[in-house]
Amino acid sequence: MTRKDSGVPTVRLKSITKRFGDVVANDEIDFTLEQGTVHALLGENGSGKTTLMSILYGLYDQDSGTIVVDGEPREFDSPRDAMEAGVGMIHQHFQLVGPMTVLQNIILGHEPASNGLVDESAARDDIEAICSRYRFDIDRHLDTPIRDFDLGVRQRVEIVKTLYRGANILIFDEPTAVLTPQEVDQLLEMMRELTETGCSLVFITHKLDEALAVADQITVLRDGKAIDTVAADETSEQELARMMVGREVLFDRESRETVPGEPVLEVNGVRVDGDRGLEQVSGVDLAVREGEILGIAGVQGNGQNELIEGIAGLRPVTAGTIRFDDKKITDLSRRHRIESGIAYIPEDRQTEGLVQDYDLVRNALLGNQTISPYVSSGIIDWSAVHDHAETIIDEYDVQAQNANSEAISLSGGNQQKFIVGREIMRDPDVMIASHPTRGVDIGSIEFIHNRLLELRDAGLAVVVVSSKLEEIQRLSDRIAVMYEGEFIDVVDPDKVTEEELGLLMAGRSRDESGEEDEEMHITEANKDMTTKGTEKGDDTDTTVTDSRDGGV
Repeated sequence: MTRKDSGVPTVRLKSITKRFGDVVANDEIDFTLEQGTVHALLGENGSGKTTLMSILYGLYDQDSGTIVVDGEPREFDSPRDAMEAGVGMIHQHFQLVGPMTVLQNIILGHEPASNGLVDESAARDDIEAICSRYRFDIDRHLDTPIRDFDLGVRQRVEIVKTLYRGANILIFDEPTAVLTPQEVDQLLEMMRELTETGCSLVFITHKLDEALAVADQITVLRDGKAIDTVAADETSEQELARMMVGREVLFDRESRETVPGEPVLEVNGVRVDGDRGLEQVSGVDLAVREGEILGIAGVQGNGQNELIEGIAGLRPVTAGTIRFDDKKITDLSRRHRIESGIAYIPEDRQTEGLVQDYDLVRNALLGNQTISPYVSSGIIDWSAVHDHAETIIDEYDVQAQNANSEAISLSGGNQQKFIVGREIMRDPDVMIASHPTRGVDIGSIEFIHNRLLELRDAGLAVVVVSSKLEEIQRLSDRIAVMYEGEFIDVVDPDKVTEEELGLLMAGRSRDESGEEDEEMHITEANKDMTTKGTEKGDDTDTTVTDSRDGGV
């Protein structure tokens, strides 16, 4: 259904308060969503954005305050109640069932029936129409299990699922966290198109540029309070950042004074297969030096994830060698690589970095099960582990009630800071960071960046994999660009533009030019995400060598 513009706000939240124990997540927040607009809800992780919208979606009950939808006070006891009122939520962390197909995930709980049977044909027609209208290239994969796809495709399935269920009030919870820059542009364009059909959108984000690009209004939350609501065309990134953090935030690239030392981590001719046995890394060479950050840039699905997992000891290499401190570690287990001094910040904090149902004490133990002082003669010293968890919380500004809090109770940014703290406190010689700031807020980004720069300045060899060009350029001393399982160039971040990096990520030389040709290559690179992405996984990598030229 399409709502008629009655002049009444689509949603009005009045004095919403929500507490979790002693923590006030929402403190008498007022919020108004006008008909046919995009309203950005901006703030750091833990500021209360998702909690507020979870109340609107029926996931939480507010302790006090009123929800008004289309002028009528409403009480939602469940998401089903909210959906019946036209409210849909696209979650940051996917609500998908791995073994089920794309189509089955989309219609789950809303299956059309004919003669007592699920009418998949009717569902397929509706889904294909949505995909065609909003340019989501998943309709040709409807019969493939969702577990076979990378994060970008799974995000699109989540969006199509919500549209399929007929929502007119759409809550997008950090929807761009796993998308490539080109996909982000497509999503923002789609959001505007949705408002033109009468939909009203809430865009939960911590990304200032995206909020300014698509929103009509922006409400900033900080520490559970609504700081202000401003028109997007009457504010700036600097003003929004000050409201979010309460101070100035600087992200300028700093010139370095120290010179990198000798190679610490060396990879020669490494080949790695994907989950289906197809080769995803094709004879890569690299060397990372002490006191250096090597950045790996690339579009998702070009072998970065497989390469990083091979180096970290999470995936076997089929050929080539890996050397650390001039010792061959190619066949060492992940545990032995940790004990040798290789730390790893994984791409997906939810499934790879933490056990969500464990408290922070047990999560602090992960990877340290054989290391003193936490374990002695095979016996865990839980007192030492508890103190370790408390130290991570204190030193890395993790907003948690205490060390006994479950990981799932933390916001995404605080989960990430806990993982970063745990890995740094292993006192490693090499740090591998895969998308270290994916899905975290501006304050946490600044914090994590500074910690990685401190590691470099302390003499560590650091590898950072990211699809964020500004992140790669700010942190890296060298940038290696990966495409189709190989490094196609290694560049100086001070001498390359974002446009040139974008061309390299699309498989083109920096010397090539032409807008039409560039658009074609970018489009083809995006297609790789849905085809090769099934095998390539995601986007992560390490450093320095053009395997086509024999190395750097």
